[in-house]
Amino acid sequence: MPSKIKNIFVCSNCDAQFSKWSGRCLECGSWGTLQMQTLDEKEINSKQTPAASPAEIISLAKIKSGKLERIKTDISELDRVLGGGIMPGSLTLLAGEPGIGKSTIVAQTANAISRKKIGEVVYISGEESASQIKSRLERLNCDLEGIKFISETNAEKSIAAIENIKPILVIVDSIQAVYSFDIAAEAGGLNQIRAAAVKFLELAKEKNIAVILIGHITKDGQVAGPKSLEHIVDTVIYLEAEASTNYRILRATKNRFGSVNELGIFEMTAFGFKEITNPSAIFIEAGDQKIPGSVLSCIMEGTRPFLVEIQALVTKTIFGYPQRKASGFDLNRLQVLAAVLTKRAKINLNNQDIILNVVGGLKINDPSMDLAVCFAIVSSLLNQVVDRKTLVLGEVGLGGEVRNISRLEQRLLEAEKLGFSKVIIPDCETKEKKIKLIKIKNLEEVVKNL
Repeated sequence: MPSKIKNIFVCSNCDAQFSKWSGRCLECGSWGTLQMQTLDEKEINSKQTPAASPAEIISLAKIKSGKLERIKTDISELDRVLGGGIMPGSLTLLAGEPGIGKSTIVAQTANAISRKKIGEVVYISGEESASQIKSRLERLNCDLEGIKFISETNAEKSIAAIENIKPILVIVDSIQAVYSFDIAAEAGGLNQIRAAAVKFLELAKEKNIAVILIGHITKDGQVAGPKSLEHIVDTVIYLEAEASTNYRILRATKNRFGSVNELGIFEMTAFGFKEITNPSAIFIEAGDQKIPGSVLSCIMEGTRPFLVEIQALVTKTIFGYPQRKASGFDLNRLQVLAAVLTKRAKINLNNQDIILNVVGGLKINDPSMDLAVCFAIVSSLLNQVVDRKTLVLGEVGLGGEVRNISRLEQRLLEAEKLGFSKVIIPDCETKEKKIKLIKIKNLEEVVKNL
């Protein structure tokens, strides 16, 4: 019986297969990438999979355990997020929106390691020339002696050059501009990004070289490229910013060598990133302005406590349905707290608009802020000022009860250090403090304390 000939259409960008031709690939969305291929079904069915050689079995008990020394960058905020420094042989993905400062922070990292004279740093860029990179490094006052530059977009050529130099750190800016010979597709495609990342992963593990990949994400949230890399790399770090401020927040979403709960706070200046040693100061409005609806609280990000200011504005509803708006705070949580205040504290908010804001552009997801939000709402409604030397901590339940929060002692120590005179906390057992503690059990006591 003669073999059947079958035509299929294969996308040159993502290798997806289709039985019919179309102008656009239904998998990756690329236009004009479907190409026809002819297959012989009889020939395909006759092929047999060759027997695979058995993999090597390694006894973990016989492996000598040695403690790997992390590479300290001496940028304390970056080291904190990474878990104490860059791990040798690790692959790190630094992602963020265009223009947010990814190239700046890796340039400062390269400079910090270069100045320590512990090894060379290789900077690979397919987007900028050597003169442009040098101009940026000179603007940041970087030491150029220990930083080598490779202007190449091919992964295999770059890795061959790196193996001759044997640096301590490799920076790839950016992974979207790099391509591999193994994939017959243009640079920037999903398969090319994966293939190039795997090449650098092999380099990191085999040669024990730390590699940092820069990945771009678009402003509308299209992060298909970097998102597909998250299961390949060891560490994923996002650089975030608010459009209205010069502050940058470095946050780890995946870290095989440390915690993902740490935050790094930087300020963008003309000479690069400047570390914020006292993060509480940037999230609290300076001065002694007595404004109703403004309440101070303390949140935990990893092991670090720092203060935040909550502002609430409560006004009478002009339209029929009361509005709830929140910036930096969960809107659903705000609606729950407003309902609990109305039901349990006998404070009518059914005809009041509530606008909530977290000063400094910080996005908070900490239940210990509940009581501070309730104080801010009631303060604005009653036009009563909360003392700036008062800190409010506590979680609020649906029954109006004020619940205990985690790491209360650390937050109280931070309040003492910053000179607060009074802290409103849940009714729980605490160690004696120099600071005055006011314990409340439910929301009915909020009005009394105001």
